[in-house]
Amino acid sequence: MTDRTAAFHALHQPGRSLLLPNAWDHASAAALAARGYPAVGTTSLGVAAAAGKPDGTGATRSENLDLARRLRDLPVLLTVDIEDGFDDDPAAVAGYVAELAALGAVGVNLEDGRPDGTLAPVELAAAKIAAVREAVPGLFVNARTDAWWLGVPDPLPAGLERIAAYRAAGADGLFVPGAPDDTVGMLVAEAGLPLNVLHRPGGPDLAALGRLGVARVSTGSLLFRAALGAALHLADAVRAGRAAGLPAAPEYAWVRDLSAG
Repeated sequence: MTDRTAAFHALHQPGRSLLLPNAWDHASAAALAARGYPAVGTTSLGVAAAAGKPDGTGATRSENLDLARRLRDLPVLLTVDIEDGFDDDPAAVAGYVAELAALGAVGVNLEDGRPDGTLAPVELAAAKIAAVREAVPGLFVNARTDAWWLGVPDPLPAGLERIAAYRAAGADGLFVPGAPDDTVGMLVAEAGLPLNVLHRPGGPDLAALGRLGVARVSTGSLLFRAALGAALHLADAVRAGRAAGLPAAPEYAWVRDLSAG
């Protein structure tokens, strides 16, 4: 385990929720690093949308590599959302993750949802985790189950089965986006590993999630969608000749200097 991967592992402390903001390009990652966030994830929606491609369809394999390459010199720990690994061959997924690790990534988010809205067979998803674990020891494998996110019938037993299988396969953390708030404490206990949840506006805050034992809270696509919404709001305000009512935008020179180093 390298110093950087060890540092990323150390950020995951049950009860002390790490806020992991998710970036989609160099500017967003550099801005978050400049703001003092020790670790940044990527958002598959943001990366795909910025490239003019659909999310969740395995279309951004090269975009993720390109982004990791551009972010490698930033003073921040990077974990990459790789959807389902962009392949059904566990060895190919492991090889892809090894490429990301060589570019400085310290973690990946690997999910079991499929483009057709179903869950991959649990054995296949577990095999991918095991292959990555063997190929890139030390890298933080955050295993995501979409049992709740995809709205499968009776998601709790399906989610618990997958949590157990992914833990046995060697996952370092477990991600349960969409899990109801009233199940989080139980899922923390069942996981036996750092549990990651998705921030939900209006839902429990970091302190409350920490009291439940959550180790990591991701913003997912929220920051990207908020930035897009702010851009539309401001454009509409300028067109209508009214005050925008938004926080002050970062200065031009500050944004330019994010990429100066």
